Amino acid sequence: MKSFDQKLLLFDFDGVLVDSLEVYEDVVRQCLERLGRPIIRNREDFLALYHDNFYREVEKRGIDLEAFIAVLAEIRPHIDISLIQPYDMMASVLLELAKRHRLMLISSNTEKTISVLLNRMNVQECFEAVVGSDALLNKTEKILRAQSESGMSRDSVYYIGDTAGDIREARRAGIKTIAVTWGWHSREILESVSPDFLIDTAPALLELFTREPSFHGC
Repeated sequence: MKSFDQKLLLFDFDGVLVDSLEVYEDVVRQCLERLGRPIIRNREDFLALYHDNFYREVEKRGIDLEAFIAVLAEIRPHIDISLIQPYDMMASVLLELAKRHRLMLISSNTEKTISVLLNRMNVQECFEAVVGSDALLNKTEKILRAQSESGMSRDSVYYIGDTAGDIREARRAGIKTIAVTWGWHSREILESVSPDFLIDTAPALLELFTREPSFHGC
């Protein structure tokens, strides 16, 4: 039975539910090389693209965004998603959270890829909506749309992400932010953008939303 203090939990996908860093680092590198702009020299360069909105950061570096998206669309069907693995315990945590709260997924990945991987994890029924890059490129806009369509007040909405960009985009939407340290950005980088909560393990995330009566920030 849902509790009276039900929340809307908006989950990022890559880096929160699944370990896909190496796969998408290679994808972005391929895109840039095809465009003749191999600006990624190392992982640090790649992760720097996620300090704010990914597409905005790509454009800021002088990359033609329309051309980048076109090349990305060509490469995406050939991504071997069998290389993407769920993080330990995330499936069981999602199943428990879905008993108490409303869950949606907001991601820069495609809804098709997300659907395949959620089915593999057997958690597809946990999410009442999945909003991927097919709809919008800006996570702030996606978050605002999800919050509006849910009918939940902003103070009951939380975005759970693993990059500084996730936190910044969620903050622009005026909702609470939760950074998880098992994803793409380091604890140090995440601390630098001051999320409302900083979580180190999947069980700790579950505890945050099942303990009573109130939450306390990091």
